[in-house]
Amino acid sequence: MQKLRVKAALEASASQSGVIIQGWVRTRRDSKDFSFMEINDGSCLKGIQVVVDAGTPGYDQISEFATGAAAEIEGDLVESPGKGQKWEVKATTIKLIGAAPEEYPLQKKRHSDEFLRSIAHLRGRTNKFGAMFRIRSETAKAVHDFFHENGFFNMHSPILTGSDCEGAGEMFRVTTLDLHNPIPKDFDTEDFFGKEANLTVSGQLSAETYALSHGRVYTFGPTFRAENSNTARHAAEFWMIEPEAAFFDLEDNMQLGEDLLKYIIKRVREQCADDLELFTKWVDKTLEATLDNIQNNPFERVSYTEAIEILQKAQKKFEFPVEWGIDLQTEHERFLTETAFKKPVIVYDYPKDIKAFYMRLNDDEKTVAAMDVLVPRIGEIIGGSQREERLDVLERRIDELGLNKDDYWWYLDLRRFGSAPHSGFGMGFERLLMLITGITNIRDVIPYPRTPKSLDF
Repeated sequence: MQKLRVKAALEASASQSGVIIQGWVRTRRDSKDFSFMEINDGSCLKGIQVVVDAGTPGYDQISEFATGAAAEIEGDLVESPGKGQKWEVKATTIKLIGAAPEEYPLQKKRHSDEFLRSIAHLRGRTNKFGAMFRIRSETAKAVHDFFHENGFFNMHSPILTGSDCEGAGEMFRVTTLDLHNPIPKDFDTEDFFGKEANLTVSGQLSAETYALSHGRVYTFGPTFRAENSNTARHAAEFWMIEPEAAFFDLEDNMQLGEDLLKYIIKRVREQCADDLELFTKWVDKTLEATLDNIQNNPFERVSYTEAIEILQKAQKKFEFPVEWGIDLQTEHERFLTETAFKKPVIVYDYPKDIKAFYMRLNDDEKTVAAMDVLVPRIGEIIGGSQREERLDVLERRIDELGLNKDDYWWYLDLRRFGSAPHSGFGMGFERLLMLITGITNIRDVIPYPRTPKSLDF
């Protein structure tokens, strides 16, 4: 007997005798002398039809092969006379592996996303979320393949950190202190690390160290932000893709971001066509056109100052007024991509006062060599910059923002010993998946969303 995944069975080039299919029952339809079952094992969107004659061993339990039950089917893979399927399994033995009683919550009807979040441990069995997480898996593989093909090394950046990369202060504190007892006055020194420890908001600072020894590196891992936000775009735990490359200037950085996006979208469309079709049909009917636009057009590039001028001249009233020095809001970003240019846009050279301390100061002393990649429907998908490689300028920026230079001693060392120009960016993995699938809520592109007052599963 050969075990076959459902995907492999559906794509078989010839009939096969003696196969085993294992999975979960999606539907069952009984006739007088036989039953039809659809079995799905999560390997693809479609299930495979199983035909079970009344005399088949195990048929006496057929009533227990209800929706959601785990089953093992032994039989032969044969051509199907039915429409819409090339192969079916003619069962020789059926085994009930795990029953699913009537209260099984996933019945043959459409369930709301809100309901499915309440049973996130089961929602992967639905068509929508089964497809979503196969796409998530393929997208992650595409990320690694892209960087490997472009000479980048994968670096595992630390999750526990004593540095605040973004300077925003929205970090989760990690402690071994007994919070049920009075906290000692010198609680930092009494704690496990002898100083304040947090969950990281970014792997960037760590990636820079290895970019300045290995040339090109990237991190791809979980990051955390204690932002009390319940919007559809924010989560407390999310994954970040963060490349960092030595001897890359801002222009190199912008090109890398554009190339990465196009590579991933092309790969997912090739490898997950059936799954993507579900989203174009049921989630966002404009999705295919959006992905075509990103994949096939060169990205427009405009300076922040030029973008502000375009927005100010627009015959549109924005909720957030436009003036030089503001941080662009999603409505501004979408106007630039969907109305002004009708394609992806890279905005660069932002005001220094709205960007992080490590971004390279431009000669005008007003802007930094920062860039954001904006795409239709989403807005910002990538944010990055050329990093400040000049020690004196970096120290001045740290002082201006009131940060403690002692916390960044090793980061400053990189500018003392063999400093070199380098650039990098961050792309939120979940936001990328929202772009690829048309899903509008970040809670539905990550297996177990972490949001304020929500830590289930």
